[in-house]
Amino acid sequence: MAVPTNNFQNVATYQIKGELAWMLNSFVGIHSSNKKFQNFNSLTANLGTSVTFDVTPRFISMNGLVITQQPSSQRFQTLTCSQAQNVAAGYTDQQFILNLEDYMDQFGRAAGDELGTSIESDVLKNFVSGVVVNDPQDPSFGTAQTNSGPYRFFGNGVTPINSYQQLAQAVANFKNYGAAKGNYKGILPDVDIPAIIGTGLNQFATNRNNKDALDWELGPFAGTDWCTSNLLPVHVSGTIGNTASPNNVMTVVSTNDPTGANVTQITFTEPTAGTDANAIKAGDMLEFNDGVSGKPNMRFLTFIGHKACKQHVQMLVTADAATVAGTITVSVRTINGKGIVWAQNADQNVNNAISAGMTVTPVPSHTSGILMSGDPLYLAMPKLPDYTPFPSSSMMDPDSGASIRHYYGNLFGQNNRAYVRDAIWGSTLIPENSMRLVFPL
Repeated sequence: MAVPTNNFQNVATYQIKGELAWMLNSFVGIHSSNKKFQNFNSLTANLGTSVTFDVTPRFISMNGLVITQQPSSQRFQTLTCSQAQNVAAGYTDQQFILNLEDYMDQFGRAAGDELGTSIESDVLKNFVSGVVVNDPQDPSFGTAQTNSGPYRFFGNGVTPINSYQQLAQAVANFKNYGAAKGNYKGILPDVDIPAIIGTGLNQFATNRNNKDALDWELGPFAGTDWCTSNLLPVHVSGTIGNTASPNNVMTVVSTNDPTGANVTQITFTEPTAGTDANAIKAGDMLEFNDGVSGKPNMRFLTFIGHKACKQHVQMLVTADAATVAGTITVSVRTINGKGIVWAQNADQNVNNAISAGMTVTPVPSHTSGILMSGDPLYLAMPKLPDYTPFPSSSMMDPDSGASIRHYYGNLFGQNNRAYVRDAIWGSTLIPENSMRLVFPL
């Protein structure tokens, strides 16, 4: 392996290295994630290592005193270390001894921040979907955990989210369906914060406005801690979602489960009646429309208690789908491994059965923020094994909080000294405890 061409300046410049102004990204995902699996994080592990944890069990109550026994099913979610990245640099012995040794800490911090940004951006992809998420700049990177991520959303992808009232409404919608108690947190795009603050300053709220005008930050509001990020994922929707109304409306033809026990595929027609390989994309969000002639309005049932709430029925698309002569079959899910459930059981989540003629509308391309509660974003970064026979160590990046392995050594018989920093990680987001916030592009 050839040593890369390195550019070094005179050693006299090292005297000001402590005054470097570091360019940093926000790392709210890593810092706010749930790392409850401390034993997992301290274990020596490698790619593919998994841990399973349980989520809230569900039952349904029956009328009267005549019992109907129902199964007690443990619900669980899996967290797998599925990601790995490294930053490797090579030097000759002469470069290291004469020009580099005193500067290695600066190169180390730069490498650590670069890895931390990769981990952060991958963790935030849980906000977009629980299926394969491809980064347009690196299609091989970004496989999210199965069944991870929200199936509900706030915002239509057209109207900006730019006011305190909209954020308060998002929190109200989130709670109306049912929500885990405590630790309410929202993460918003940094570039959308000024518009929210500016709108709020027009309201007659003296104490809050004084604080906002001084720091121009959102902070706690509506019982929720609001954070910002410059690394939130952008979801690129299919062509139907990005088509202007009314040609973005799809009409139900049939489902894969007429009994309504677990509808995970719905067949639609759409007005263009064409053939389009990119019509619907994995990670698209769909919502049932109100006011369809002869059809009841679809509403979610509360997660616990199974009572109709005010929230429109929404779904996450789990696989790309193409239209053929105006017909398309879309795979969807809501809670872990489930779709739309009408049958009376513990997984029932809608007030009416899906029937032909109902319509849904997909959301156009957008930046994905998040609203969540109960610490539902899990992150694992197990310790990598020592890279024998090379000297190895594990470190915590001071800026991102990422756990990183560092090892170095010489290539035998060559004037090549390599310094490598790498990390593995996995993350998952409990679907029912989160809701996507849709910010128009």
